[in-house]
Amino acid sequence: MKIMGIDYGDSRVGIALSDSLGMMAQGYKTLPNKFYPKLLDAVVEIVNDFEVKIIVLGMPKNMNGTYGPRADVTKVFANDLSVKLPDVSVVFEDERLTTVEASKFLNATNTRGKSRKNVIDTVSAEIILQGYLDRNRSNFNK
Repeated sequence: MKIMGIDYGDSRVGIALSDSLGMMAQGYKTLPNKFYPKLLDAVVEIVNDFEVKIIVLGMPKNMNGTYGPRADVTKVFANDLSVKLPDVSVVFEDERLTTVEASKFLNATNTRGKSRKNVIDTVSAEIILQGYLDRNRSNFNK
């Protein structure tokens, strides 16, 4: 069973996929978010290609745990995915500080410039998905 992690942003959307055992997250790609219907179609295509059963969508929360305007946009995206993919579960994962963690990783690997811009959202999606996998690992092995 494949699980997809998504870091949804206004400009770019990072995608990560799990291995078939639900143990490890791996960055897959970054999609542009220029034309919303095209973005939805691209996500649906990846879900179908990899037979994804669960989508873990990063939920932007404020540092005090409250939800802001970005959370509302993310909920609309989640709803649209649920309509297009009725057999796939969409769950939310707190994404606070994932971009900070992704930046630290990219600093450690000396990723700079355009390369950094192209992968930071994918690395964030990988962090979101790995957090979910780590907490739910015992549920996948039943």
